[in-house]
Amino acid sequence: MVSYMDYTSPSTQFTFDVNTSPLFIKDNKNYINVLGIKQLNTLENVSLLDIFLSTNNIVEPHYHQNAAELVYCISGSATVSILNPFTKQILNYTITPGQVANVPQGWWHYEIALVDNTHLLAIFNAPTPEVILGSDILKFTPAKIMAHTYCLNENQWKQATSSVKPSTYIGPYKDCNRSTDHSPYQHINQTHEPSRYIRQYPQPLYGHHYQQYWG
Repeated sequence: MVSYMDYTSPSTQFTFDVNTSPLFIKDNKNYINVLGIKQLNTLENVSLLDIFLSTNNIVEPHYHQNAAELVYCISGSATVSILNPFTKQILNYTITPGQVANVPQGWWHYEIALVDNTHLLAIFNAPTPEVILGSDILKFTPAKIMAHTYCLNENQWKQATSSVKPSTYIGPYKDCNRSTDHSPYQHINQTHEPSRYIRQYPQPLYGHHYQQYWG
């Protein structure tokens, strides 16, 4: 319990429907719902994002300044990629149902769906999952600062980032029409450290089968 909460008040909430709390909607197959203390006022040091993705859709590079994140795969498959700030390496972890990947607080990371109907649950050790998005960094940092700091041509930088939309959350955009080959994800990250596949264990014979409800 927490001292600031009056558990006798009629406004005290003990249950909530996360399906009614969208954080971001790209389309009916790619969206994120949120649960934090603003939605459920008896939450203490926990919150979550309920993430739905189709193949090759990506939760954009970002970091959480106030919390660590445990990514649990409910269905489908996704690669969780993490930049280790100590080794300067990108670590790629492919997870399937029942498996998790842990992202320490403040570490740069992203997730990409490898199959349709991928469902991830991101759990945070904070009452609200705060975030700094890569798209916001690219869009709101003045071009002249980026150009001066990294020895870039300012006009070329402006042109390269002109189509970046703030708060992308799930990419690519619905109206993305760049002319590229449609290579599968495994070729996109070919310069990164190879994916680390979590060992698969046989399912117990007594395990229950759960069916995901799609409203």
